[in-house]
Amino acid sequence: MDVFLAGLVASTLAGLATGVGALPILFFKTVPRNTLNTLLGASAGVLLAATSFSLIVPGIESGDRLWPGYGVAVVVIGMLFGGLVLDLIDKLLPHEHFILGREGPSTTLKRIWLFIIAITIHNFPEGMAVGVGFGTGDFGGGTSLAIGIGIQNMPEGLAVALPLIGLGYSRWAALGIATATGLVEPIGGVLGAGAVTFFHPVLPFALAFAAGAMLFVISDEIIPETHSQGRSRQATYGVMIGFVIMLALDNLLG
Repeated sequence: MDVFLAGLVASTLAGLATGVGALPILFFKTVPRNTLNTLLGASAGVLLAATSFSLIVPGIESGDRLWPGYGVAVVVIGMLFGGLVLDLIDKLLPHEHFILGREGPSTTLKRIWLFIIAITIHNFPEGMAVGVGFGTGDFGGGTSLAIGIGIQNMPEGLAVALPLIGLGYSRWAALGIATATGLVEPIGGVLGAGAVTFFHPVLPFALAFAAGAMLFVISDEIIPETHSQGRSRQATYGVMIGFVIMLALDNLLG
């Protein structure tokens, strides 16, 4: 399969996993907070491992092939740039987290749109990471990255849908909105795969940029969400379990 098409398909499937994760709301109106924290912690662990083994390591290797001895420097610069771009977007776009509250400039937008903007900021670098992952030409590594991001999208979909019910939305509407928030990932996937396909020397920087953006999301959003109401031990074990799962997945498919 063409690298570009593979990145598009994989990032689309990973994004749709958000809707799959939200399916329990059709049967339950609430989920214990500790359970949700554990699941979100696991998603953070999956992203940490994916960032480390599917983006940073290949980025260094790719950089060393293009510029021997400078692979690490390229990745460091790319990661810092990815984090800075996410930080800038976070400050410029008004958005709201279900637990951490509103961030960014003041706005008259309804809360639902602020939630959607927040999830979009979160999901875009994940889709880009999948596209760039396939751009390396390593379909096994790209597949493991897509599966890992799909796995972490599931508890995120549930975390999006549950509060929407509390805001008065029907179960089907909440499911639809949760699913829609994942559909920004194919856009990131197309841009990521396209960039490295048509301009191959950008590959190490693109891998590092995606890694930095994802690390920013993990530290700035996911982990604080799981620790905001105390009782963080379950979330901590969730991070460890998610990391181990992605580590095993990367070695099996990579």
